[in-house]
Amino acid sequence: MGKALMIQGTSSGAGKSLLTLALCRILTNMGYDVVPFKSQNMSLNSAPSIEGGEISRAQYLQALACRKKPSVRFNPILLKPEGGMRRQVVFMGKPIGSVSAKDYMLSRKEELFSKAMRTLDGLLKKHDIVVIEGAGSPVEINLKDYDIANMRVARHAGAGVILVADIDRGGSFASIVGTMELLSREERELVMGFIFNRFRGDASLLKPGFDHLERRYGKRVLGVIPYTEHRIPEEDSLAEFPKVKGDLHIQIIRLPRISNFTDFEPLHWANGVDYVTRAEEIKGDLIIVPGSKNTVGDLLWMRENGIEDAILEAHREGAFVVGICGGFQMLGESILDNVESKRGRVGGLGVLRAKTVFERTKRTNHLRARILWRPLGGTVVEGYEIRMGRSTSERPFSVIHEINGARAFEYEGAVGERAFGTYLHGIFHNLDFTERFLNMLRVEKGLEPVSAGGWSIEEEIERFAGIVERSIDVDFILRMLEPD
Repeated sequence: MGKALMIQGTSSGAGKSLLTLALCRILTNMGYDVVPFKSQNMSLNSAPSIEGGEISRAQYLQALACRKKPSVRFNPILLKPEGGMRRQVVFMGKPIGSVSAKDYMLSRKEELFSKAMRTLDGLLKKHDIVVIEGAGSPVEINLKDYDIANMRVARHAGAGVILVADIDRGGSFASIVGTMELLSREERELVMGFIFNRFRGDASLLKPGFDHLERRYGKRVLGVIPYTEHRIPEEDSLAEFPKVKGDLHIQIIRLPRISNFTDFEPLHWANGVDYVTRAEEIKGDLIIVPGSKNTVGDLLWMRENGIEDAILEAHREGAFVVGICGGFQMLGESILDNVESKRGRVGGLGVLRAKTVFERTKRTNHLRARILWRPLGGTVVEGYEIRMGRSTSERPFSVIHEINGARAFEYEGAVGERAFGTYLHGIFHNLDFTERFLNMLRVEKGLEPVSAGGWSIEEEIERFAGIVERSIDVDFILRMLEPD
């Protein structure tokens, strides 16, 4: 049997996902066969698995850190908020229903937890180390009895638990003490030590607090990770939507059910982006309608709030308009949806001559495609699709020539006058494409060209993992995983 190492946090946003990712890479580099695991994740930033299912983007990236193909086994339960206190439940990569938070807590959790633990058992049999990520805080008093992502998982796997706190927020010692006091005696015994994350300053000044924790609980502080700027996508629950007006004014519509907004990170780095929610704000050089968990619902929201008319007016005045996935569907002529919103036929913005029909089967695939749009024609890009809509257009944006590594030939997306739409999530992470596209718009505006930079997720994972490795006691962690 392999060993289980679990990262829990004193709160959401403490740094669990990134610390899990870093440890996955550190241990993999040491020669261990490592995989990530999170029993249940709630996220709108999903990604495709090797099986063609859907998992959280956090576990997708952690799999890359382990140099493994992302699998549904690494994130058996994915909850995707739909609004109105409901969420879509995705189990082993496939949607199995939509429920209210209360109904899920009282009816489905235990059944799915048992199945998720069987999946975890299978991973422990096949791999040296499973690095498990917890969720939120393990001691929320109103939720602890229903919690299937923290200490119940640790107890099941016999995992050594590292408790991480974000010191940049303040109150980190109090949050660790509070967490430890609310854990049961059995749960406290599973904790091997603490890590302080995102520290700015001289770590020696923290020693009195470290000594207090060791006297009180007999647990060591295993490291202090410095505040680090990075380009690794983080969990979306606490994500901030910036308003940065770069030389090229790029505006992204912040839809109520926006999804996969990690698509736009390279635009942040190369220029800056401005997320907007009101019609009167829309004046950009480039306006992007992003993906949505409820395409028709968010289209009607834009219509009711005047944002649709504002986009059309800006487009008439010369703004370039782009739609990604659900945004592409909204920019088309019509949507027939008897599946997601059950609204039937709804007219789109009409910026693109495309028509969409929703089907019950979700497509979840890695894609490789060649751009047909003339200004960037021939450019080869990679991305992924997660969609229930099927769209047709006489002027496709690209031709897909590889699906999950297999040869294919399939048109996708649409091109219009100063507009395009595509199902390719992650298209802007193809930096050659992004650089050429942005510079085309910059030249039109009389601006100097820019470079999107030589960034890659592999280089960024390696760099961040190196910082963490130098900041924590990895040898002690490995010793603690060994049996007595």
